[in-house]
Amino acid sequence: MTRPGFAFSTRFRVRYAEIDGQRVVFNSRYLEYADVAATEYWAWTGIADALGTAWTETEFHVRHAAVDYLKPFTWGDTVEASVRIERLGRTSLHQRYELAQAETGELHAIVEMTVVNVHLPTGRPAPIEGDVRQFLEALVIAQPDRVA
Repeated sequence: MTRPGFAFSTRFRVRYAEIDGQRVVFNSRYLEYADVAATEYWAWTGIADALGTAWTETEFHVRHAAVDYLKPFTWGDTVEASVRIERLGRTSLHQRYELAQAETGELHAIVEMTVVNVHLPTGRPAPIEGDVRQFLEALVIAQPDRVA
């Protein structure tokens, strides 16, 4: 079940390799969980099929990430990772990931991430323009009412 304020979520189970001796997920794994969710989110949007090379000539690189650890996940938990675009800037966007226990809905962590649109041949930040901007703006508008 997708969390309030989100149109997308994906689920996965905590694996043995992701836990420490107390069966608690390593802190670094929460950013990996956000990365898994981001991959699924972009596939869900259909942006690659809709825009082709306009989408694949650039990619988003992480500029800043912050994790608010509310409660640890443990071995065997099912994580529901919800994703939304919070803000769209000139060359970047800000995303929010909420990582919840899938069965109870209890929020375990919030990941805030700013990613920069990078032109792959030059490695330089690139403006988000044209069809890509329109597609991303539609994603922001299409999100359910946000809960702060």
